[in-house]
Amino acid sequence: MKRFVLTAVAVLAAAVASAQGTPTTAAPAVPKIGVINVERLVQESALGKEAFGRVKKLSDQKKDEGEKLSKELRDMEQKLADQGSALADDKRDALQKTYQEKAIAFKRFQDDANRDLEAAQKKELGELERRVFPVINQVGKDKGFTLVFNKFQSGLVFADESIDITDEVLKVFNTTVAVPAAKPAEGAAKPAAPAKTAPAPVPTKKP
Repeated sequence: MKRFVLTAVAVLAAAVASAQGTPTTAAPAVPKIGVINVERLVQESALGKEAFGRVKKLSDQKKDEGEKLSKELRDMEQKLADQGSALADDKRDALQKTYQEKAIAFKRFQDDANRDLEAAQKKELGELERRVFPVINQVGKDKGFTLVFNKFQSGLVFADESIDITDEVLKVFNTTVAVPAAKPAEGAAKPAAPAKTAPAPVPTKKP
């Protein structure tokens, strides 16, 4: 009899637990992943355009200098081809020596120019990263992302466009991070103060 009562109590307890639903262990949260196109940030953000403009200006300057040196070499080479046989030995040797020195100087210029451009790009990108990363972090937190990857430098081969937060970062970056104001050129004339207008004459009453 006692065994029967215990069995009945156990069955009843099981039925109640089944009716109420037994608690289950909570499933781990699924991480929310986002991606960002850093190349677009560089090309389309206001600061990125400013940085790209500075690097392009340096690149154009080096290109102009290189073309000038290259033209000098071509002209000297042509002179050697046209007049070399007619020149005295000492003059021809001196011209060839000058040509070789200029060729070496041109090669050194090319190497230095490449290093200068690489250093300028590294500096500009480093400064851009320093200023954009806080914005990426803030947008990632605001959107509830667990992870945000660089879209094309993380080994990623596919990402749905719905997890691309580049537009949101661009919007926040362009509206919260100011572009440095351009400095006025030295010697530039200051804007003239507006001319003061003479006061209008007070009308006199006729007698």
